[in-house]
Amino acid sequence: MSSSITEVRASAPPPVSTPVVFEAIVKQLAIAASYNRGEVTLAPHIIYTRHGELYVDAVTLERDGKPPKEMKLGAFKLAGLSPLRLTARRFTVSELFHRKEARYDGVTLMAVDAG
Repeated sequence: MSSSITEVRASAPPPVSTPVVFEAIVKQLAIAASYNRGEVTLAPHIIYTRHGELYVDAVTLERDGKPPKEMKLGAFKLAGLSPLRLTARRFTVSELFHRKEARYDGVTLMAVDAG
């Protein structure tokens, strides 16, 4: 008699920092965190899923206390941003962000309101 074992893969719970990102997007407040061994301040524009992971597309406002050489919208894996903190620094929606891009179709959890 053979027995079969069915493996059930539970999806990982969302990171504890997810509500911080939601609040930052709604209130258009920057977030600060460590990322790739450096300190970043980001203006989060959208949170979405890719391959079962949470990502935030954001404009980098500061990296290690200095403004970037050029403004660009980057993708950050949420699990790599820690500890994630909400700041009092407000931001405006960047012209670099295009909410209707195909890569956001069906995977967007929240995005800034372009007004």
